[in-house]
Amino acid sequence: MKASLLKVFVLFSCVAIFTGDLCLAEPQRAQYGGGIVRNPEFNDGSTGWSVFGFGQIVERTSDTGNRFLATDRRNLSHQSMSQKVYLERGMLYTFSAWLQVDQGNTTITAIFETAKDGLVPIGAVEARSGCWSMLKGGLTAKSSGPAEFHFESKDTSVEIWVDSVSLQPFTEGQWRAHQAESINKVRKKTLAIRAVDANGHAVPGASVSIQQKRSGFPFGCAIASTILENSAYQSWFTSRFTVTTFENEMKWPSNEPEQGKEQYADADAMLAFAKQHGIAVRGHNLVMDVPEAVQSWVQSLPTQQLREAVNKRFNSVIPRYRGQVIAWDVVNENIHNTYYEDKLGENASSIFYQQAHQLDPNALMFLNDFNTLEAPVDDKATPEKYLQRLQQIRSFGNLPRMAIGLESHFTIPDISYVRSALDKLAGANVPIWLTELDVANSNESKYLEDVLREAYSHPAVQGIVMWGAWHPQGCWRMCLTDNNFKNLPTGDVVDKLIFEWKSDNLAATTDADGLYRVELFHGEYKITVSHPSSNSSSVRSLTLDSATQNNNVLSFIVLSN
Repeated sequence: MKASLLKVFVLFSCVAIFTGDLCLAEPQRAQYGGGIVRNPEFNDGSTGWSVFGFGQIVERTSDTGNRFLATDRRNLSHQSMSQKVYLERGMLYTFSAWLQVDQGNTTITAIFETAKDGLVPIGAVEARSGCWSMLKGGLTAKSSGPAEFHFESKDTSVEIWVDSVSLQPFTEGQWRAHQAESINKVRKKTLAIRAVDANGHAVPGASVSIQQKRSGFPFGCAIASTILENSAYQSWFTSRFTVTTFENEMKWPSNEPEQGKEQYADADAMLAFAKQHGIAVRGHNLVMDVPEAVQSWVQSLPTQQLREAVNKRFNSVIPRYRGQVIAWDVVNENIHNTYYEDKLGENASSIFYQQAHQLDPNALMFLNDFNTLEAPVDDKATPEKYLQRLQQIRSFGNLPRMAIGLESHFTIPDISYVRSALDKLAGANVPIWLTELDVANSNESKYLEDVLREAYSHPAVQGIVMWGAWHPQGCWRMCLTDNNFKNLPTGDVVDKLIFEWKSDNLAATTDADGLYRVELFHGEYKITVSHPSSNSSSVRSLTLDSATQNNNVLSFIVLSN
């Protein structure tokens, strides 16, 4: 029999264990009862299912009596089973299926086909023999009409086994409601404020004033050295953000463009500026695995000298900024590229992470790369491939401070897929950040808001940095302001959400029991309680975070005349 599903928070389904590798002897039941999929668990054989790509499908039963569908004699990647459904424009669909192969292991992708959009990948999983793995994906319907989904594997020698398939539609309103429910659960705490007199008696009608001094969720934007001499840029930036990443100024080519000629003036000045305004800094980056981003003098070095140069780089930049940055992007874009592995051996990046951790043990060490959230079409960067790379690095030695960095350079984001990818990545149980978020699209403000809301509402996401450093000639892909630092529509979205995600300037009075209960966003607060018949007041500072107990009672002693 199929394993029963645990009760989980709606839409945020159970996530995998560290490797993203929930592989079970029996598949779980279909999510949402299969949603709009007919015969999702094959209790009625192959009813409702068709052959795709002129292959063959057969009904199978496991030793425990579980019924599933399998392909037979495949010679093309797309030959599998399929089902036709009707999609409604604007609806968000979550998709899941449990998959297995009869030998070895291979990547299986779920594909939707519509007359308007053609073939659209919506998710992938590494299927194995001997156990069932869950594929999670999603899509937002761009038009109404019939569609057909099927499964693909480039390895045509394997049989594809499928069970417990689900396709569940949600309206945008339902999706937003789930986001709001999650935000209330993971980004807020309920605080009970109690006003008492010197004898410990309740003081009804006491005035309560709550001022948020700082948000508890790291939210920021990249900056460039252009901020150093521009007071308008500085005012706009510091009034909004609590974390930043330097666009280029902390990269090796900027710090050592010629061998032996190090320069840190811009990075030093930018770090001093950030510290002055209480803005945390992510270290970006120690080395790039992208060949085109490696300075020419480094490319010319023989193996041993290259190893020495990297060692010198680490021992120069990390001690210089140790304790002043909260994180390092250690080997940037290490999933897509292998420059240092090709030159120094397959464990080069793992060694780099070890060295960085030893030099700065309190900083998070990020694996930072692109296309894991942006779209399910990049075979190198699927959530599962990301987790496999993370596991390779982490298993090389003791790295307790690893983190997931998702660059998040979107064109048209599919929020349903973003959620499924974050769900999968959350199984690593390490911090997840969106590290370089931008959108390049004529409707970028709408899409930016969609991504920000989805990321902020997801329990596993612990920080967001947008990639909108200002330059007079324009930003890399997405600006938040014009050159006079007046908000563009994207900047208006940012301001709207900053306001929405804060609890500030709240005023209330205590009830007959001297109590006032309030839900507050995580953050640092100044709370003032005043006696109703005197000028006596009590002021306290408080930090609320995920570790704070709900309904924690904070007592204030206020004196009467």
